[in-house]
Order: sequence, then structure tokens, then C-alpha cells
Amino acid sequence: MCGIFWEKNEMSDIHLFMPVTFRSVTARNRIMVSPMCQYSAVDGVANEWHFQNLASRAVGGAGIVCVEMSNVEARGRITAGCMGLWNDAQRDALAPLTRFIKAQGAVAAIQIAHAGRKASTSKPWEGGKGLEPGQGGWPIIGPSAIPFAEGYPTPQEMDTGTIADIVSKFAASTRRAREAGFDIVEIHGAHGYLVSTFLSPVSNRRTDRYGGSFENRARFLLEVVDAVRSEWPAEKPLFVRISCTDWMEGGWNIEDSVKLAKLLKAGGKVDLIDCSSGGVDARQKLSVHPGYQVPFAEAVRRQAGIATGAVGMISAPEMAEDILASGKADLIIMARAFLNDPYWPLHAAKTLNAKVAWPPQYARGDIF
Repeated sequence: MCGIFWEKNEMSDIHLFMPVTFRSVTARNRIMVSPMCQYSAVDGVANEWHFQNLASRAVGGAGIVCVEMSNVEARGRITAGCMGLWNDAQRDALAPLTRFIKAQGAVAAIQIAHAGRKASTSKPWEGGKGLEPGQGGWPIIGPSAIPFAEGYPTPQEMDTGTIADIVSKFAASTRRAREAGFDIVEIHGAHGYLVSTFLSPVSNRRTDRYGGSFENRARFLLEVVDAVRSEWPAEKPLFVRISCTDWMEGGWNIEDSVKLAKLLKAGGKVDLIDCSSGGVDARQKLSVHPGYQVPFAEAVRRQAGIATGAVGMISAPEMAEDILASGKADLIIMARAFLNDPYWPLHAAKTLNAKVAWPPQYARGDIF
């Protein structure tokens, strides 16, 4: 494995390029590559595509590079091409990637998840529709027997034994993340996947201790957090991604998100809330524009007193800098911008006049 290619950056007065520390882990800047599904794994195992995809973002200057949603069991994959962390072969395939990311001076993170009732679908470029077992799909589970939308399979309602089993699988996947060398784990509690369907009254109609009241609907996530922490070193940070609103009447909303964030902070186990939104129900109504989810990160940060990550079509360096400088978030978590430009941080630094070192192998390109 090659050594660190990066020179140490000069201390910046640009907020986007200031280091940020969570527990014992310090990122060189406040730019995080969002976990983005590539639908390109085989049996849940990462391959050359995943390596080049994320390695290039580490070389490109991101502070934190997060591996895509990696599922705690085969049943929890969105598609047959989604990544997993339910066996050691999947762990071992990720170890070279974590070493390379860290060798470039970035922090290696991974998101662990279960797709719940949004599992068993075709790949987006193949239609992205729900698949029945006879179509190459598999049986799915959820808090209640309610399908995501018309044309999607109906999940089997989880009994308490299944709930306990899935919680334990989050712990097992966390252990493998630790063994693979990751320094940050993020629990995916957003976008209509399993954790968020427990949280939302739209998708959770249970009448037992996992349904009904806010406290009961939050119970599954809190148990997952405890399980993850049982396998995650105390000196390493834990992030949680949530959908701050369902964008529909009678659904989860920002007030619920602030209340949940306070619970997560009070437990002392979660270090940052990754503030996304939507995805729990196909009937959602939202207007998408650059920065449209930033107010959620600001509300959670100010009202719950916990660090937040801002997401949602943030691509202009000036916007990213303003979000941080005005105290609306602690991290900028970017997806589309990195799909467009793996070297976004280097180009953003030039735009903002921040002094950031290029990899010496690429120094001759630092002229534009």
C-alpha cells in the first residue's frame, strides 16, 4: 500500500476547509462523501468499481469518504447488486479500500442498513420496481404489513423475535466494519428503509411496544444504536442519518426529529445527525432545490444541541461555506456534486481561495 500522498494543508480560515473532530477522529475538512448506492456488488461483495469510485474521492480531497449503504443481511438489500456486511468475505473486500482512503489523508466511514419494505427491487436503470420472488426477488419485512407503494411487495410484519435478530445483525455488521478498519459508522435511519419505517406513523401501525407512541416507534432505532455501540469502540464516532420529515400530512416531521435527536444526544452514543428527508411513502409532496434540506440540519443543531450534517443538492462552494459559517451545520455531506466531480474539494478550495495541497502526482494539473 502506498503511503500518504497528501501534504499537510495550511490552517484555513475558510470554514469548509477547517478540520473537524468527533471523539478521537479528525477529518481534514468538513466535506463528506455521502453514501451512494452503486448497485454493482456481487453477493454483497465490493469489487473494482467500488474501489475506484471511492478511492478517487479520497484522492480528490474529501475529509470523510463514506461507503454506500451496506446491509446487515441479504434480505435487507434494495437490489441484488447492493453491498452487504453480513459475512467475512464482504468485510475482507472492504479492507483494502479503507487502507487506501486513509492513506490519502481521508477518514473512512461506512453506512450500515436494512432496506426493509423497500428491499427486493430491480436496479434503478432497470426500472427500480419491486420484485416478487418469482421475478428474482425475495420475501421482505417491515414493522407493519404495508407496501411502500402500489406495485411493490407487501412486507411480512416483524415479530419481536425477528426484531431482536435484526438488532443483533446490526451489531455483527458493526464488528465487521471495525475489523475492516473503518473509523466512522453511520446507521441509516432515513429514506423509507427499515429503521425509518419504524419511526414514521405512516408505515408503523403496530400496537405493541414498537408502535403507537413516539417513544415506542423510536425504540427500534435506540436498540440498534445500543447494539452498534456494543461493537464500536468508545473512541470512534457514530453518525445516524434520519429523514427529518416525511413530506406528508400525518407523517414524521421536524419536531419529531428534534425530539429524537435530543434522545440520541442524551444517550451519549451518537455524535452527529445526518439530516436528510423523505422516502418513506411514494405520496410525499416536496419541492426540490439547492439547499432545500439545510433548514432541517439547522433546526436539529440549534434545538437539540448536537452536531449535524447538511445534505441536499449542495454543489456551490459559496453555499457550502455559508452553511458552515452561519452555524447551520457542522458537515457538508454531498452526493450529486461528487458524482459530477470527484475532485470537488480541490476545485472548491480554488473558488474560495483556501490553501489546500494537491496530491503531488496531480500537482501539474493545479493550473485551472
